[in-house]
Amino acid sequence: MTSRARSFADRRKAHAAGLLSAALLVLGSTMIAADHAGAQAPDAAPNVQPAAPVPAAAAPEDPSTALREKRDEVGRELQDLSQTLKLSEQKATELQQGIAALEKTAGSLREALIESATRRKDLEKAIAASETKLAEYGLREDGIRKSFHERRGTLAEVLAALQRMGRNPPPALLVSPDDALASVRTAILLGAVVPGIRKETDELASDLHDLASLRVSIQSEKTTLLATLQSRQEEERRMDLLLVENDKLSRKSAAQLEEERRHSEDLAKKAVSLEGLIGSLENEIASVREAMDVARLEEEKRRQQTEEQRQRARDLAATTLPDKNRIAPAYSFAELKSKLELPAAGEILRRFGDPDGTGHPAKGMVIASSAGSVVTAPADAMVVYAGEFRSYGQMVILNTGEGYHIVLSGMDRVNTRAGKFVLSGEPIAVMGEKRVASATALALETDRPTLYIEFRKDGTSVDSRPWWVEQNSGKVRNDT
Repeated sequence: MTSRARSFADRRKAHAAGLLSAALLVLGSTMIAADHAGAQAPDAAPNVQPAAPVPAAAAPEDPSTALREKRDEVGRELQDLSQTLKLSEQKATELQQGIAALEKTAGSLREALIESATRRKDLEKAIAASETKLAEYGLREDGIRKSFHERRGTLAEVLAALQRMGRNPPPALLVSPDDALASVRTAILLGAVVPGIRKETDELASDLHDLASLRVSIQSEKTTLLATLQSRQEEERRMDLLLVENDKLSRKSAAQLEEERRHSEDLAKKAVSLEGLIGSLENEIASVREAMDVARLEEEKRRQQTEEQRQRARDLAATTLPDKNRIAPAYSFAELKSKLELPAAGEILRRFGDPDGTGHPAKGMVIASSAGSVVTAPADAMVVYAGEFRSYGQMVILNTGEGYHIVLSGMDRVNTRAGKFVLSGEPIAVMGEKRVASATALALETDRPTLYIEFRKDGTSVDSRPWWVEQNSGKVRNDT
């Protein structure tokens, strides 16, 4: 063989070896990605058969359901992470010193509680947004890994062909004319295979680049989320300290409060409906009855005002802060449409009138929140009931005046009591770690804690949608 022929043959061998190396690199990346996702098959030899195709009858997965399931998965991971976070002794001391320096009046404590609840809800909204981002990233990552796994069989077959060619390179056409037919056949084969390999390589390189970018984005989002979780933990501690101080200012004795609590629980056990429970509480619990009398007097004063006087009151309310020591609603509830903020940060899963899972239209709405989320009073109101009621779990019933009541249930811990007047935005409860099994949470595709909200007017459930604040509009709180 001449030196020119040997050089030509070497180049042919080098070309085949280059193709083999590229294919090995691509297939190796594919195998690693599939193995990392737990999808590694036991027989990953080069002659592995392609993955079985998905049956044509299989229904496509609903993207919203997939996102919700992935977000639930992320939420469980974050819940485990948050339980490992510890508040430093220095930060705990700073919080205690800050509360100790606070003026201990009912108005100042309420204002501090509302501000704390606002910060906490903002943090919880940021956490919810991060959960959604991580869920979206996770779905994209799952899609890329699934694509890797589905294409592994095809790549393995091509790799086997390249390995055979690498071991037995075709003879050079110029060197052995007798083997010209075999060389032509090999050239045709390479002409057909190489473009396919190059295409697969380019596609996989792009997918691997996307996967690497996703990992960077996921890590960045997790870092931001960890800082947010730590900030929320600090705010939770601050709120707990404020609630303790607020309880110390209670004007009623502990014995009287305990007696009313037991009486309320007895009435709840006897009641067969929400309407019956509300009526018995407002008539038989002394503190509730007294607060109701005050609220009725305020309503009567508003009814006796002329339209000019009402308009002046509206203008005054729009330019000045409501009295933070008030014991009656600052606004007529009917005038608060499109101005109330949702009691908890989260995703609305069900609205008034939607199927409730029992074959009936829902009487209220359901929000999927996060573990430990704070629940605030949507409007100024008097607490009619705070405790457990049948399948509703922990429940708070608020009387907002003018025959309106707001029912909240599904919480884990209640931080208020019957007969207490609460301001808009004031924290009244905390969500638990998982969904409460109740009739109001049937047929919900989530295991996150859910808050049930029902508006009632003169004992009849009404749609609450007209009252909730629109995006980018003002909120009715203690400081607006």
